[in-house]
Amino acid sequence: MEDDVDEANWTFTNISLEDDSADGEPKIQRFIPEDSTMNCEIDGDMENQVEQEEKTRLINQVLELQHTLEDLSARVDAVKEENLKLKSENQVLGQYIENLMSASSVFQTTETKSKRK
Repeated sequence: MEDDVDEANWTFTNISLEDDSADGEPKIQRFIPEDSTMNCEIDGDMENQVEQEEKTRLINQVLELQHTLEDLSARVDAVKEENLKLKSENQVLGQYIENLMSASSVFQTTETKSKRK
């Protein structure tokens, strides 16, 4: 209830009632709670702190993702290099097997068998 408001926490702002405004209207007296600006400052500080914490969290998340991306890129490069080595070894082994087969009489085609048919 408004009757229970502690008036000790309010500051009286005295504003001149003389007609010095541009529109010819007298200015009005008003009551302002003393702690209202303090509450606004505290709320603003808390909002700034929350925003700063959120920014810090996002920056840390971005940095972590960048490190993960660097790790994945390094892994892809390593796999590509290993793939090239294996392809080269496969070609060497294929050539070796081909040479062995051509040197062996077991794998050579015999023209005599084809003449019999």
